[in-house]
Amino acid sequence: MKLQTQRFIDRWLGQLLCSVVSLWVRLTSLFSAPAQLGKTPKNILIILLSEMGSIVLAGPMFAELRRRYPGAAIHILQLKKNQEVSKLLQLTQSGHMHSLDDSSGGTLIRDILAVSVQMRRLGLDAVIDCELFSRVSALLSFSTGAPVRVGFTPHTQEGLYRGSFINHAIPYNPYQHISKQFLSLVDALEPGTSAPRNKAAPIRSLPAETELSVAFSDGEIPAYRAILTVDHPVVANRKLVLMYAGGGILPERAWPADHYAGVAQGLCAAGFAVGLIGLKDDAQLAKDLMSKIHSDACIDLTGYTRSIRELLMLFHCAQLLITNDGGPGHFATLTPIQTMVFFGPETGKLYGPLGSRNTVLESGIACSPCLSAYNHRLSFCDGDNQCLKRIAPDPVLEQALHFLRATRAASAGASPL
Repeated sequence: MKLQTQRFIDRWLGQLLCSVVSLWVRLTSLFSAPAQLGKTPKNILIILLSEMGSIVLAGPMFAELRRRYPGAAIHILQLKKNQEVSKLLQLTQSGHMHSLDDSSGGTLIRDILAVSVQMRRLGLDAVIDCELFSRVSALLSFSTGAPVRVGFTPHTQEGLYRGSFINHAIPYNPYQHISKQFLSLVDALEPGTSAPRNKAAPIRSLPAETELSVAFSDGEIPAYRAILTVDHPVVANRKLVLMYAGGGILPERAWPADHYAGVAQGLCAAGFAVGLIGLKDDAQLAKDLMSKIHSDACIDLTGYTRSIRELLMLFHCAQLLITNDGGPGHFATLTPIQTMVFFGPETGKLYGPLGSRNTVLESGIACSPCLSAYNHRLSFCDGDNQCLKRIAPDPVLEQALHFLRATRAASAGASPL
């Protein structure tokens, strides 16, 4: 199903259904006490329908849930196309991973009904809706039958109505990193810690790490590096820099291709290899870039990795990733690679990768960021993303070379005589 179609249905039909459910909950709650989570919950569902990169940013939330409720089974509901990352990170048991197929309206409705019935039979103690102002996820939280429903509320924001049946709600805060807000959703499970009336919630710092990892066998990464060297001999004698120049489902997040070409030319001239990564759909972009770069040290790696696991192994084989805002920048935090990530339509202050091995590059012009939970990530720039176009390539190249040369010098200093 097209993204615009999903937004249209969510906006009009979603608001109507949310109002009906809110009225029903208000009437039935007149005869019952407010729902509270027991001391030893058995089943908690996490609804996380966003892009795959959000799963990495939610890592601290999953870790906190496991620490706080060690006896509870953590269930995850995602879009089918996003499940690969959760399985790779082993966020929960495979039998506790549930999915929705949004390839068509029919399959989506079918899966929503099936999951709702399955969750009601399971007997959930609580559900955490990690989506910001999606009506479908709010309705899903109600349809599961969980007595405790945690999620974000727009509070007094107009035009973002998603009902009033989230009974442990916190206000979405556009000034706080999303990882901190995910942790606040866990806090809201406890009695008396719902917001905006809450005054006693814990004061949290931005998580220093994702608390996620992927286990590789002793010989797995060296074997992958050997295959990479056979397929692309240029990386045998050059340190590898990876570039992700695609914009994914939001093309306005992409730094200009000509800027990427200029940085790649400089890196190749300085003795480094450059690998252009992406999906098979990015092959034409890579071909266009290589025609501008004109260097045998630049290689096309679009479609080269067949899974997220292979992508992480490729990151282990490189020293630096230069990327647009998106999944690769977040996946890179699970590996030792250094990253440089461009932000403009969205901001690194809210969605920047966690950890210390990344640099956020932003221009800071007046209209940036323009994508938010309040406009359903619809930009008003009509593709003319000046926030990224004004980040010049020369300073980016200089910063990349400074890191790479420092790393090379440190490696040389650590080598035995």
